[in-house]
Amino acid sequence: MSTLAHGRYPRGVIALHWLTLLLLVAVYATMELRGLFPRGSAERAAMKTAHYFLGISVFALTWLRLALRIAGRTPPILPEPPLWQLLLARAVALSLYGLMLAMPVLGYLLLNAEGTAPAIGGWQLPLLIGAQPGLAETLETWHEGIATAGYWLVGLHALAAIYHHHVRHDDTLLRMSLRG
Repeated sequence: MSTLAHGRYPRGVIALHWLTLLLLVAVYATMELRGLFPRGSAERAAMKTAHYFLGISVFALTWLRLALRIAGRTPPILPEPPLWQLLLARAVALSLYGLMLAMPVLGYLLLNAEGTAPAIGGWQLPLLIGAQPGLAETLETWHEGIATAGYWLVGLHALAAIYHHHVRHDDTLLRMSLRG
């Protein structure tokens, strides 16, 4: 019997979902923790490089997840929630996908506008735009603002899953569970 017949996502989709969460935690952690190290230190530079690599990884993984989402079907939630909850869930999911695609692009363009292109693992990424301090400032504001919104979106997503599991008693959380 297929996984969808049991009301669960396929194992690969579930694994990618949780891998994405781990990568996002690491992306945020590298930027939050970089302040523990003095400017110009090797440790701070390593945190920034890790942030770039993790951000690009989230970007690539998100395209894979979108392709799988388009190619597959979403298992129904049982019992079915009200339409407004389904619409809100779709809006949050689209917002999360948008965040995971926009943030790496904004970060990359921000570095370019500052006059740099990151090197990851000895591989120099191209410089798409030249140094533009005014644009860099604007991109940094957007990047940080969307990052803050990301905390709220991920939190809302998690709280909704917990609400569905413990209050509505439906299978929303179980559909993406690693067990089973």
